[in-house]
Amino acid sequence: MVKRFELRSAERTEVRELTHHLLDTQERGDWDTDVEAITRAATGLPRRLREFLAGVRSAETDLSVISGLPVDDDLPPTPTGWDMAAKNQSGLAEELLLMLCSSPLGDPFSWATQQDGRLVHDICPSPGMENSLTSASSAKTLSLHTEDVFHPLRGDYVALLCLRNHDQVGTTVASVDTVAVPDSLEGLSRQPRFRFYPDDSHVAKALPTLTAGGDDIDRPHSAGSILFGPEQRPYLRFDRDFMDVAPGDDEAREAVEEWQTRLSTAAERVVLAPGDLVFVDNYRVVHGREPFAARYDGRDRWLKRVNLTRDVRRLYASSDRRSRVVAA
Repeated sequence: MVKRFELRSAERTEVRELTHHLLDTQERGDWDTDVEAITRAATGLPRRLREFLAGVRSAETDLSVISGLPVDDDLPPTPTGWDMAAKNQSGLAEELLLMLCSSPLGDPFSWATQQDGRLVHDICPSPGMENSLTSASSAKTLSLHTEDVFHPLRGDYVALLCLRNHDQVGTTVASVDTVAVPDSLEGLSRQPRFRFYPDDSHVAKALPTLTAGGDDIDRPHSAGSILFGPEQRPYLRFDRDFMDVAPGDDEAREAVEEWQTRLSTAAERVVLAPGDLVFVDNYRVVHGREPFAARYDGRDRWLKRVNLTRDVRRLYASSDRRSRVVAA
């Protein structure tokens, strides 16, 4: 399931020089106005890396990891929350590095309801959020899920660049291809009998609590199937914490629980090290995160994240303005 690429020493130097040259030409760390310049600059990435990413895109690789990217040895302390990272502009070079290396796979976009609409998100533990169902949590397991499962414009890829992971916290992943699905479950899973809800990270929405077995029809949601697309290599959307079925549809409810069991059984653990960049195919793979004890001492796990779409015009066509920020 995992396809890996290791930068050579000379390639690492090329990437560092390209990143810092571009960083020196930017007036600020607000990359939404600089995406076109970053995309053009990405043609200067090492040829071997560009060929690898082209192969990932064309083959629809489930999970790909690039190792050896030049993360700064003198990083600031891990911020205590994304808002602190944004205020202090922590890790700007790493944000640009992430944008550059993601460019060959797709176009970055963001949500108006997440982290103030920033293109690049900071993933780090936040005091008071330890047991939340968001990436700011630490003590609570983040169960396997499709990113932004509720929305038709959800990303094709989730890109995660590791800046710090002293505690070797594992990212959990499971591909739809690794799950043995009986015909009865597959047939049911292709029926539009499932409801998908915005997760708690979409803070701008005042959402009622999602209750298992309750009638949450008033809660904003979309309806659809768990499996969709080609029979030979199907696509998957799933998030046990933010999906439900219609009241009384016990057959569909049992299907959700069976998928949860089968995906959890098939899950693999990937431990990211500083300089590792992972691309999760959001149509083929669900991902999660192990719990850990946050210390808030500046050494906690810290990732940068960006959502990527293979066709940015889908975003533009859904709105009356040309924007990479989606109003969820």
